[in-house]
Amino acid sequence: MQEYFGTYQRFETVSKKDAGALLGADNIIGDQYQIQLELEDGVHRGWLVNRFNARIGYFDEEFSRRLSLFKAKGMEMAALLSFVAFTESPEPGHYWGEMAVIAYDPHEKTAFEIFCQAVAKKIGEGVHPDLDIPEEKVAEIVSSGGTWLPEKNLPYPELPKGSVFLKRRRSLMDGVIEQGRKGNVGCYIISWAILLGLVALIIWTFASCAA
Repeated sequence: MQEYFGTYQRFETVSKKDAGALLGADNIIGDQYQIQLELEDGVHRGWLVNRFNARIGYFDEEFSRRLSLFKAKGMEMAALLSFVAFTESPEPGHYWGEMAVIAYDPHEKTAFEIFCQAVAKKIGEGVHPDLDIPEEKVAEIVSSGGTWLPEKNLPYPELPKGSVFLKRRRSLMDGVIEQGRKGNVGCYIISWAILLGLVALIIWTFASCAA
Protein backbone atom coordinates (compact mmCIF):
# COMPACT_ATOMS: atom_id res chain seq x y z
CA MET A 1 0.00 0.00 0.00
CA GLN A 2 1.39 3.40 -1.03
CA GLU A 3 1.12 6.18 1.53
CA TYR A 4 -0.50 9.14 -0.27
CA PHE A 5 -2.85 12.07 0.35
CA GLY A 6 -3.90 14.84 -2.03
CA THR A 7 -6.45 17.64 -1.89
CA TYR A 8 -7.06 21.37 -2.43
CA GLN A 9 -7.29 23.41 0.77
CA ARG A 10 -8.06 27.02 1.62
CA PHE A 11 -5.51 29.11 3.49
CA GLU A 12 -5.76 32.48 5.22
CA THR A 13 -3.42 35.47 5.38
CA VAL A 14 -2.50 37.20 8.61
CA SER A 15 -2.29 40.78 7.38
CA LYS A 16 -2.47 43.05 4.34
CA LYS A 17 1.34 42.85 4.20
CA ASP A 18 1.10 39.09 3.63
CA ALA A 19 -1.57 39.66 1.01
CA GLY A 20 0.57 42.22 -0.80
CA ALA A 21 3.38 39.69 -1.04
CA LEU A 22 0.98 37.10 -2.45
CA LEU A 23 0.10 39.41 -5.31
CA GLY A 24 3.75 40.00 -6.20
CA ALA A 25 6.33 38.10 -8.21
CA ASP A 26 7.63 36.15 -5.20
CA ASN A 27 4.45 34.05 -5.21
CA ILE A 28 3.51 32.71 -8.64
CA ILE A 29 0.64 30.31 -9.30
CA GLY A 30 2.05 26.78 -9.20
CA ASP A 31 4.93 27.72 -6.88
CA GLN A 32 5.77 25.10 -4.26
CA TYR A 33 5.74 25.94 -0.54
CA GLN A 34 7.09 24.33 2.59
CA ILE A 35 4.59 23.52 5.33
CA GLN A 36 5.90 24.43 8.79
CA LEU A 37 3.78 22.82 11.50
CA GLU A 38 3.59 24.36 14.95
CA LEU A 39 1.67 23.62 18.15
CA GLU A 40 1.12 26.74 20.26
CA ASP A 41 -1.11 26.78 23.33
CA GLY A 42 -2.64 23.51 22.17
CA VAL A 43 -3.53 24.90 18.74
CA HIS A 44 -2.13 23.32 15.57
CA ARG A 45 -1.11 25.69 12.78
CA GLY A 46 0.37 24.83 9.41
CA TRP A 47 2.31 27.81 8.05
CA LEU A 48 3.04 28.17 4.34
CA VAL A 49 6.57 29.31 3.53
CA ASN A 50 7.61 30.34 0.02
CA ARG A 51 10.95 29.75 -1.71
CA PHE A 52 12.25 33.03 -0.29
CA ASN A 53 11.61 31.78 3.27
CA ALA A 54 8.66 34.13 3.84
CA ARG A 55 5.45 33.03 5.56
CA ILE A 56 2.49 33.97 3.37
CA GLY A 57 -0.44 32.32 5.18
CA TYR A 58 -1.69 29.36 7.18
CA PHE A 59 -4.16 26.47 7.19
CA ASP A 60 -6.98 26.22 9.72
CA GLU A 61 -6.55 24.20 12.91
CA GLU A 62 -8.42 21.09 11.77
CA PHE A 63 -6.43 20.70 8.56
CA SER A 64 -3.17 21.61 10.32
CA ARG A 65 -3.81 18.85 12.87
CA ARG A 66 -4.31 16.38 10.04
CA LEU A 67 -1.01 17.42 8.48
CA SER A 68 0.68 16.98 11.86
CA LEU A 69 -0.46 13.35 11.85
CA PHE A 70 1.08 12.87 8.41
CA LYS A 71 4.32 14.39 9.67
CA ALA A 72 4.28 12.06 12.69
CA LYS A 73 4.04 9.13 10.27
CA GLY A 74 7.14 10.41 8.46
CA MET A 75 5.37 11.46 5.26
CA GLU A 76 6.77 14.15 2.96
CA MET A 77 4.48 17.11 2.22
CA ALA A 78 4.27 19.81 -0.43
CA ALA A 79 1.87 22.69 -1.09
CA LEU A 80 1.34 24.34 -4.49
CA LEU A 81 -0.29 27.75 -4.90
CA SER A 82 -3.60 27.23 -6.68
CA PHE A 83 -5.21 30.68 -6.58
CA VAL A 84 -5.42 33.95 -4.62
CA ALA A 85 -8.77 35.61 -3.87
CA PHE A 86 -10.28 38.61 -2.08
CA THR A 87 -13.54 38.78 -0.13
CA GLU A 88 -14.93 42.23 0.63
CA SER A 89 -17.07 41.34 3.66
CA PRO A 90 -16.70 41.96 6.53
CA GLU A 91 -14.99 45.29 5.94
CA PRO A 92 -12.24 46.08 5.16
CA GLY A 93 -12.21 42.70 3.40
CA HIS A 94 -9.56 39.99 3.47
CA TYR A 95 -7.25 38.10 1.16
CA TRP A 96 -7.08 34.33 1.09
CA GLY A 97 -6.23 31.54 -1.31
CA GLU A 98 -6.04 27.86 -2.06
CA MET A 99 -3.21 25.33 -2.10
CA ALA A 100 -2.90 21.92 -3.67
CA VAL A 101 -1.56 19.77 -0.82
CA ILE A 102 0.21 16.47 -1.46
CA ALA A 103 1.63 14.08 1.16
CA TYR A 104 3.51 10.94 0.19
CA ASP A 105 5.81 8.09 1.18
CA PRO A 106 9.38 9.43 1.59
CA HIS A 107 10.74 6.19 0.09
CA GLU A 108 9.21 7.31 -3.24
CA LYS A 109 10.40 10.91 -2.98
CA THR A 110 12.02 11.09 -6.42
CA ALA A 111 8.85 10.00 -8.24
CA PHE A 112 6.60 12.28 -6.21
CA GLU A 113 8.84 15.31 -6.62
CA ILE A 114 8.46 14.88 -10.39
CA PHE A 115 4.72 14.35 -9.93
CA CYS A 116 4.43 17.56 -7.90
CA GLN A 117 6.30 19.48 -10.61
CA ALA A 118 3.88 18.16 -13.24
CA VAL A 119 0.87 19.11 -11.10
CA ALA A 120 2.38 22.57 -10.53
CA LYS A 121 2.74 23.07 -14.29
CA LYS A 122 -0.92 22.17 -14.83
CA ILE A 123 -2.04 24.49 -12.05
CA GLY A 124 0.01 27.29 -13.62
CA GLU A 125 -1.95 26.71 -16.83
CA GLY A 126 -5.25 27.07 -14.95
CA VAL A 127 -5.92 23.30 -14.79
CA HIS A 128 -6.55 21.51 -11.48
CA PRO A 129 -5.88 17.75 -11.62
CA ASP A 130 -8.05 15.73 -9.25
CA LEU A 131 -5.63 14.83 -6.44
CA ASP A 132 -7.99 12.40 -4.71
CA ILE A 133 -6.25 9.43 -6.33
CA PRO A 134 -7.17 5.76 -5.65
CA GLU A 135 -4.48 3.39 -4.43
CA GLU A 136 -3.97 1.59 -7.74
CA LYS A 137 -3.40 4.90 -9.51
CA VAL A 138 -0.96 6.04 -6.83
CA ALA A 139 1.05 2.94 -7.76
CA GLU A 140 1.09 4.26 -11.34
CA ILE A 141 2.70 7.49 -10.16
CA VAL A 142 5.53 5.45 -8.69
CA SER A 143 5.88 3.00 -11.60
CA SER A 144 5.93 5.87 -14.13
CA GLY A 145 8.63 7.70 -12.21
CA GLY A 146 6.22 10.53 -11.43
CA THR A 147 5.12 11.28 -15.00
CA TRP A 148 1.60 9.88 -14.62
CA LEU A 149 -1.16 12.47 -14.07
CA PRO A 150 -4.86 11.93 -13.35
CA GLU A 151 -7.16 12.40 -16.35
CA LYS A 152 -9.92 14.05 -14.31
CA ASN A 153 -9.63 17.78 -13.66
CA LEU A 154 -11.58 19.82 -11.13
CA PRO A 155 -13.30 23.17 -11.78
CA TYR A 156 -12.45 26.25 -9.77
CA PRO A 157 -14.58 26.40 -6.62
CA GLU A 158 -17.57 28.72 -6.52
CA LEU A 159 -16.55 31.81 -4.58
CA PRO A 160 -18.58 33.27 -1.71
CA LYS A 161 -20.67 36.34 -2.49
CA GLY A 162 -18.58 39.48 -2.72
CA SER A 163 -15.41 37.57 -3.63
CA VAL A 164 -13.16 37.68 -6.67
CA PHE A 165 -10.17 35.74 -8.01
CA LEU A 166 -7.01 37.86 -8.09
CA LYS A 167 -4.58 35.23 -9.42
CA ARG A 168 -5.42 31.80 -10.77
CA ARG A 169 -2.89 31.03 -13.50
CA ARG A 170 0.57 32.09 -14.58
CA SER A 171 0.75 35.16 -16.79
CA LEU A 172 3.24 35.79 -19.58
CA MET A 173 5.16 38.05 -17.22
CA ASP A 174 5.23 35.30 -14.58
CA GLY A 175 6.85 33.04 -17.19
CA VAL A 176 9.49 35.67 -17.88
CA ILE A 177 10.20 36.01 -14.16
CA GLU A 178 10.47 32.25 -13.76
CA GLN A 179 13.02 32.04 -16.60
CA GLY A 180 15.06 34.68 -14.81
CA ARG A 181 14.86 32.69 -11.55
CA LYS A 182 16.20 29.62 -13.33
CA GLY A 183 19.11 31.56 -14.76
CA ASN A 184 17.98 31.23 -18.39
CA VAL A 185 19.37 34.66 -19.26
CA GLY A 186 18.92 34.25 -23.03
CA CYS A 187 15.26 33.27 -22.71
CA TYR A 188 14.79 36.03 -20.15
CA ILE A 189 16.15 38.72 -22.47
CA ILE A 190 14.21 37.42 -25.49
CA SER A 191 10.99 37.29 -23.48
CA TRP A 192 11.48 40.87 -22.31
CA ALA A 193 12.19 41.96 -25.88
CA ILE A 194 8.93 40.35 -27.04
CA LEU A 195 6.99 42.04 -24.24
CA LEU A 196 8.49 45.44 -24.99
CA GLY A 197 7.72 44.90 -28.67
CA LEU A 198 4.07 44.15 -27.83
CA VAL A 199 3.86 47.27 -25.67
CA ALA A 200 5.35 49.38 -28.45
CA LEU A 201 2.89 47.89 -30.96
CA ILE A 202 -0.08 48.68 -28.69
CA ILE A 203 1.12 52.29 -28.20
CA TRP A 204 1.65 52.70 -31.95
CA THR A 205 -1.81 51.28 -32.70
CA PHE A 206 -3.52 53.68 -30.27
CA ALA A 207 -1.49 56.60 -31.58
CA SER A 208 -2.50 55.75 -35.15
CA CYS A 209 -6.18 55.51 -34.19
CA ALA A 210 -6.03 58.81 -32.36
CA ALA A 211 -4.48 60.48 -35.40
